[in-house]
Amino acid sequence: METIDRKGGSALWHQIGEILAADIAAGTFAPGTKLPAEPELMQRFGVSRFTVRQALGHLEQRGLVRAEQGRGTFVHRGVLDYTLSKRTRFHKNLIEQGFEPGGELLVHEIVPATERVAAYLKITIGAPVIYRRGVMTADGIPVELGNSYYPAERFPDFDHARLRYPTISAALASYGVTDYERLSTEIEARMPTADEARILRQPKSAPLLVTRKVDADTDGVPITYSESVWPAERTTFNLDLR
Repeated sequence: METIDRKGGSALWHQIGEILAADIAAGTFAPGTKLPAEPELMQRFGVSRFTVRQALGHLEQRGLVRAEQGRGTFVHRGVLDYTLSKRTRFHKNLIEQGFEPGGELLVHEIVPATERVAAYLKITIGAPVIYRRGVMTADGIPVELGNSYYPAERFPDFDHARLRYPTISAALASYGVTDYERLSTEIEARMPTADEARILRQPKSAPLLVTRKVDADTDGVPITYSESVWPAERTTFNLDLR
């Protein structure tokens, strides 16, 4: 029987969830494999079925496992290996790895450009920009929470254009931006806010990867500035410098 702290402040199901998450991270349970059945986990940790189910539910909420009715609980297929290059495209990145891309728009509004946004977009402070906040998913699991800014004068009625086209690239093409490249990408790490942890379905104790990027048209004029957060336990970045 594996020892867990029964007198500490952390709930038993949470401790078990963290142990199993560490097993997954270490490769003890490889992507696609089935976790031990509930009776085995009950015996391993000396807890009730209810506690085991709470732990497994916690792992599923984090996107580390998936439960299949009548079959058991399986380790999620693995982290997203996201390539950052001059022509990074979210949908293309996911589809090439066999993930189904998805997402949900949370906010779309016109706001005045802050000093930071204006500097990245090379526009006047206070100029109108389109602010879009949304969560992107891979096979229904949140992998990115992004805040994006577009010059409003260049892309009028962008919300309507985005509804007409399946991807950001296609929507931009309707304004004559048939191609664009990544000008810059900055990456750092930090802990999530409570709101970010909730939306990304991860613990507040798990770190995030933060990206700030600027895309520009073929003339080098910035068309969008984005700040995004990614669950570090679900994402790795692959830098393509070619």
